[in-house]
Amino acid sequence: MAEKKLMKGNEAIAEAAVRAGCRFYAGYPITPQNEIPEYMSWRLAEVGGHFVQSESEVAAINMVFGSAGAGGRAMTSSSSPGISLKQEGISYICGAEIPCVIINMVRSGPGLGGIQPAQCDYFQATKGGGHGDYRMLVYAPSSVQECVDLMYTSFDKAEKYRLPVMILGDGMLGQIMEAVSLPPMRDLNTIPKKKWATTGEGFGDTRRIINSLYIVPDELEAMNIKLQNIYDSMAVNETLVEEYLVDDADIILTAYGTVGRIAKSAVDILREQGVKAGLIRPITVYPFPTASFQKAASGKAKEFLAIELSMGQYIEDVKLSVEGKKPVRFFGRSGGNIMSPEDIVAFVTKENK
Repeated sequence: MAEKKLMKGNEAIAEAAVRAGCRFYAGYPITPQNEIPEYMSWRLAEVGGHFVQSESEVAAINMVFGSAGAGGRAMTSSSSPGISLKQEGISYICGAEIPCVIINMVRSGPGLGGIQPAQCDYFQATKGGGHGDYRMLVYAPSSVQECVDLMYTSFDKAEKYRLPVMILGDGMLGQIMEAVSLPPMRDLNTIPKKKWATTGEGFGDTRRIINSLYIVPDELEAMNIKLQNIYDSMAVNETLVEEYLVDDADIILTAYGTVGRIAKSAVDILREQGVKAGLIRPITVYPFPTASFQKAASGKAKEFLAIELSMGQYIEDVKLSVEGKKPVRFFGRSGGNIMSPEDIVAFVTKENK
């Protein structure tokens, strides 16, 4: 039977990581994700793991590279500017096909910005914020329970595809408290050994080397093609989406993460007012649930409304998926301001008068 507790989002993520088998964490403090390293600092010690408060975000991601490269389940966490500093290391990790987990509790920007919630890191997370052709599996949970569930499986997914998995949250998700059902502790002996890992254990005369440097153009192109095939496979097998009252909807609201919860409440209010509204909420923002939007755009829906805590980033993927078949409008807040369900309802009803 699953254990149920009232937990803050950041702490629930950390506990789920430990239960999933994470035994190495490296990170550097930054609001609003500081409860993750604080929790890991004592929790990992209880299970024989290792916590490192690194001297910088750059050091943290490279420590994760080393630990994960040796076959361990490793993770880091940060917020917006800190994730920016990790981008070179993330690109190296993707190029070297190293599985790990990265948490970004997004704060408002650009620059140092503010410590309030935002979704202005969408491009960074989904388009590859560092250099080169690479992608990550990016989850955008909307509740603390969803954080726990996705975190618990993230290491398995990372190891399946040999790439980083990112949990893309925000300050709201990290700070709210909700009752969650916690999964059981993974038996580390059930986690398959990685034949590519630099553990010092040899397989015959083969020396294991982890590398992302390819001097010969044809070899690098072959590597890029290999990675793209992995991303394509991930799109087929890992895309997650919530559809709510979409089949008969005239207007489809779409949002991800905590804003998806706000938008869902707006759908209920609009329905009470006689407006046939529905919701498409991506749970994976990469791979993007393009098929859901294509189906809705070919159906009864007359228009889409992309809702986000930014000046307009998520809307681009919505427009690409709708393929110009129906109009896509935008409603956003930024700077740490958050819309309410009533704000969305007022926008919809005003625009439709």
